[in-house]
Amino acid sequence: MLVGIITMVFSYLVQKAGKGQNGIWGDQIVIDWKEEAEKTYGFQVNTLRRGRGSWILETDQGLRLLKEYRGSVNRLEFEEAVLQSLDGMETVKADQYVRNSEGELLSSAEDGSRYIVKQWYADRECDLKDEKELLSAARALALLHRQFREVKRQAEWNMRSMVSPPLFEAMRRHNRELRRARTFIRGKRKKNEFEFCVIRNFECFAVQAEEAEQGMERLYEKHGEEIMNGYAVCHGEPDYHHILIGNGYTAVTEFNQMHLGVQMEDLYYFLRKIMEKHDWNERLGRQIMETYERVLPITELERQVLYYLFRYPEKYWKQINFYYNANKAWIPEKNATPSATIRKIEIKRALLFRISIQKSLCNAFIPSPTIQSLPLVWDVHFRPSWKLCRF
Repeated sequence: MLVGIITMVFSYLVQKAGKGQNGIWGDQIVIDWKEEAEKTYGFQVNTLRRGRGSWILETDQGLRLLKEYRGSVNRLEFEEAVLQSLDGMETVKADQYVRNSEGELLSSAEDGSRYIVKQWYADRECDLKDEKELLSAARALALLHRQFREVKRQAEWNMRSMVSPPLFEAMRRHNRELRRARTFIRGKRKKNEFEFCVIRNFECFAVQAEEAEQGMERLYEKHGEEIMNGYAVCHGEPDYHHILIGNGYTAVTEFNQMHLGVQMEDLYYFLRKIMEKHDWNERLGRQIMETYERVLPITELERQVLYYLFRYPEKYWKQINFYYNANKAWIPEKNATPSATIRKIEIKRALLFRISIQKSLCNAFIPSPTIQSLPLVWDVHFRPSWKLCRF
């Protein structure tokens, strides 16, 4: 009953905030965002509705998005400077920042919360089930990357949050976390199904994780200067949720993870998210790669970077790390068993060669594993990755 009362009160306060009425909950002020936006930005808000952690405003100046912001002003200025480079592009648009009546990017409400306002689009998110839209999104990402390469790097952009560290450093940190979790599990006297599953299969994943880290580090040792000099602006999180399909254009949104780095990070993230939802369909993966490369060809070095990104068993690391940091308890995903979950994770290994690397290039710098080189410690339910990765 108490939960019901709290829910009713919260809903009431949200409705008041959306209808232009102030509300107070204890010592906290409930902001009337319609009034706040009109006062601070000078436009008229016709309607206001909830978005993903934001408010969507229909104004006399067009659609706007209002969202709380916890970063620095320098960070905002970096994002604005980069996004302004996209002005004039007809087929790719971005959610540009809107400055307030004082000419500031960042605004503060009465309760002390800081927020920003951006241009927004009424278009729908990219449909994962529509291959045509996925290819349009891939083309938009390539166009975005190509335009971002024209952005001149500024000295003030050398802040830690704006520049990506070498890619092998994250892999190294993740590998330490994997080993820490295994040590903990080994020390347990009573193990559950998930923990037994981890112990049985850890070495196969650990081998891949170490190979990815060491391979990426070798690339930086050999081509570090070329990689660093090739740093360009990256979106940082090009999820299909952040790509909107419009009439004759594609809108890319949510650049809050934008940074200077290797753009193959973006392509890897985009491709991995889609392929996970499509059971790692090889044909679709190749089409996405081909669509991207028709706009922005991938160099041999970039292809090698992409290979090692795919080589790393990221989903496996996420599951283990989540387990270790969530009170050491296994929480099944949609009633999936641990074995089924890890089996789904391992399917990715089947396509890392085929999608990210052409046969000739792959054979040139990555020796194909042999049966003898990987111990068969898998359950019969699992597919050893070396079988799937060989041509």
